[in-house]
Amino acid sequence: MAQEQQFHLGNLVATEGSRKERVRRGRGTGSGLGKTAGRGGKGQTARTGKGRPRGFEGGQSPLVRRLPKFGFNSPNKVYFDVINVNVLDSHFQNGDTVTLTQLVEKGLIKSEKALVKVLGEGNLTKKLTVKAHRFSKSAIQKINQAGGQIEEIKVETQLVTDK
Repeated sequence: MAQEQQFHLGNLVATEGSRKERVRRGRGTGSGLGKTAGRGGKGQTARTGKGRPRGFEGGQSPLVRRLPKFGFNSPNKVYFDVINVNVLDSHFQNGDTVTLTQLVEKGLIKSEKALVKVLGEGNLTKKLTVKAHRFSKSAIQKINQAGGQIEEIKVETQLVTDK
């Protein structure tokens, strides 16, 4: 009967072909990687260190500089915090007046200075009086159908550029 071989840390052997010897570059011409050690001729690329910047194209004008700039950021763009009708339905009671201060207290907008637009996503089942800077057509329709009212807050020009 053949004895079962027990595996211990002392008699573990790596399987054939799983371990490769590292290549020793620059150790004589007979090794095949002597003299220039696989780096080619002389000059900048043969030296150690960074060499050339990322995107360098040998003195040719780089791609990043050849392509035109694009896009435009309007300095007069107006940013609105949007709230859907279904969010108002879930956070307010029947007959409530929705103001910016209440929206901030409930964590629906970040600041009272923010411009708010009410959108018509979802359903509204409660009668609410909503005060905001803008309303979508569907939001106006849903608020009115539920028996509520809308009050549009006048936008001050100083607030428009803030973001």
